[in-house]
Amino acid sequence: MTAAEIIKDIKARKFKPVYLLHGEEAYYIDQVTDYIEDKLLNDAEKGFNQTVLYGKDTDMATVLGAAKRYPMMSDYQVVIVKEAQDLKWGKEDSSKEGEFALNYFEKPLPSTILVLAYKYANFDKRKKIYKAISKSGLIFQSDPVRDYKLVPWIEEFVKEKGYRIDQQASALMAEYLGTDLSKIANEIEKLMLNVSKEVTINTDLVQKNIGISKEYNVFELQKALAIRDVLKCNKIINYFASNPKANPTVMVLANLGGYFTKLLKYHYIPNKADAASALGVPPFFIKDYEVAARNYNTGKVFQVIGLLREYDLKSKGLDSTGNVDDGELLKELVFKIIH
Repeated sequence: MTAAEIIKDIKARKFKPVYLLHGEEAYYIDQVTDYIEDKLLNDAEKGFNQTVLYGKDTDMATVLGAAKRYPMMSDYQVVIVKEAQDLKWGKEDSSKEGEFALNYFEKPLPSTILVLAYKYANFDKRKKIYKAISKSGLIFQSDPVRDYKLVPWIEEFVKEKGYRIDQQASALMAEYLGTDLSKIANEIEKLMLNVSKEVTINTDLVQKNIGISKEYNVFELQKALAIRDVLKCNKIINYFASNPKANPTVMVLANLGGYFTKLLKYHYIPNKADAASALGVPPFFIKDYEVAARNYNTGKVFQVIGLLREYDLKSKGLDSTGNVDDGELLKELVFKIIH
């Protein structure tokens, strides 16, 4: 089930006694957890029947002690364990706590809705507890969204909020903000506070409201590299060096790595008419890849990808001689890419 389907069932009062929400992408885990916390019980019921615990501040005995209580003046009680990845689950075969937990998850109390928000990692599917919950409750795994799916994700998110966004604006956000869905959603919601629903969100609005420089961003650096515009590249790198918090080197290198990896794929696509779908980019970007492919043959692209790995290590203090700041490293890298 998707997060939206889980929430739809909860709205229809179709509950499971245990929800194990786990995975590397926290956004959907938070979405389901927050909905259950805010909406499942009314305000009068919450006082007696809702318990919120944090994994690092509690233990399994406390969690299950709360779960085994019966609701007061309500059909259900809710127990939510946030940051459940920090909870000590107990060894299943060698501790009373582990055995106690397994027994509960095999036969959970139907009047309790226990939510385990296990974020930033996948729960061990080999554990007996996992298998028990899969039978008695519901398990939702929240995986990271692939970079090539970010643009449609942004467009769908904006559409659900009743707004419109053009593809270039979506692509700029995807390129600049990375794959952290919570960060992307927060930035979009802040932008919406300043934009009317009658207006289509474009690159100018994104740049103005999300703090992306119109001329000096990773997007523009990629374009300048594609056409080997040395002057423009140096201007952008100088801007990055003077604004390191807004343009962290690790983000710049990651984006360039993704760009040149796609350029390498472009070289090997037999039918260039299929390039947009093969690369997972909007069609209007393909002209940039056509130009870049003429300026960087496959051998050069392999060399550039090697340089990006080398300078990624240098930016982290490895394989670097002396104390060279990130701005100088980027200038050196861009020079080697172009020449």
